Amino acid sequence: MSFEGADGSGKSTQAELLHAALAAEGRDVVLTREPGGTALGERVRELVLDGPEISPWTEAALFAAARAELVAEVIRPGLERGADVVCDRYVDSSLAYQGIARGLGVERVLELNRPAIGGVMPDRTFLLLVDAELSGARSGDRPDRIEREGAEFRERVEAAYEELAGTFAGRIVAVDGSLPPEEIAAHVAEQVRELS
Repeated sequence: MSFEGADGSGKSTQAELLHAALAAEGRDVVLTREPGGTALGERVRELVLDGPEISPWTEAALFAAARAELVAEVIRPGLERGADVVCDRYVDSSLAYQGIARGLGVERVLELNRPAIGGVMPDRTFLLLVDAELSGARSGDRPDRIEREGAEFRERVEAAYEELAGTFAGRIVAVDGSLPPEEIAAHVAEQVRELS
């Protein structure tokens, strides 16, 4: 399972709540995030979120490299031992941010990521949708390099995610991210149980 959405959408909260709910049922659950989740991924996270301005293709390539390491070190081993894997962001982030919002093209960014993920895709992706104003307000006092791009970019990202939800309707479930977190978590947990 993966959670997607603009910064401030509540995806990290929902990933943590799903992890806790599944673990409470006695399931083996791996919780991870992108970029991050590995030593390399955390270094890439620092570079792309707090580093200097970089070109869109450099950004996409760095995210793909961190993702390749995450799949190799965390996601694939977890799946192979039968664990549930919950990821706070995954490949859909690159499709939305770099593919659509930055104009690189969904198919081109997907081609870059195919070798990185080696066929590992979430069974279900929960997309938390909130308007740009709310996501901006929730993002906090210390925005990262991408969050500092402002409301216009947040609106492009939100539209990009909505486009992806239509394109991958069988896998991506759009959820109203402005609902109370407990209500969203109950909806998500119910859908995850249906997959089991």
